Amino acid sequence: MTQPLVLLDLDGTLMDSAPGITSSVAHAYRALGIPVPDDATLRTFVGPPITDSFPDHGVPPERTAEAVAAYREAFTAGGMFDNAVFDGVPDVLRALRDAGCTLLVATSKPEVYAKPICDRFGISDLVDGVHGAPLDEGTSTKADVIAAALAAQGRRSPVDPAEGPVLMVGDREHDVHGATVHGIDCLGVSWGYAAPGELEAAGAVAVVDEVPALAPAVRDLLSPAL
Repeated sequence: MTQPLVLLDLDGTLMDSAPGITSSVAHAYRALGIPVPDDATLRTFVGPPITDSFPDHGVPPERTAEAVAAYREAFTAGGMFDNAVFDGVPDVLRALRDAGCTLLVATSKPEVYAKPICDRFGISDLVDGVHGAPLDEGTSTKADVIAAALAAQGRRSPVDPAEGPVLMVGDREHDVHGATVHGIDCLGVSWGYAAPGELEAAGAVAVVDEVPALAPAVRDLLSPAL
């Protein structure tokens, strides 16, 4: 049996990235001359592929590419670093590594942005790899990102318990659904951007409400491998 593998969502799980994402989304709406959604709607953009979110919230499908380009203009100009690691997350990552877990970031954010963000905020030093979507997010799902992360570790899908346990940790329903495709349980965290009851309805195996409780919850779910 190999080491337990923990897949970690980035936005809303390890980092509070809402300020930079929502401001960049608002810029895109203004650039297209479309009314900017309210704050609650803007927060729903954090997590899922941006190419899915724009058509879901008033951007005509034929203008999605234009909206994405405007969003990335603001995002790469500084929005990507308008971000912060949630208090206590570095301690959680150190505790899980000390417990013998392999840790991989698995995010729907394009990998070309995810890696520099993880480098800038010190996440890269605390995990064993960072996996994200291709720049054309419309060609990738969370399940695809998880598939790439598994392949990088030589793991099969659906996961084989004989190769060691695997757990996903995320804050949105697409984290749960993406993990389920590969036969992986997802532990939800409530400090992210999910609507009330979203994680439970999606089938999260449990939901953690406080960052310090995350490492013990992960260890409990991976026991007796740890």
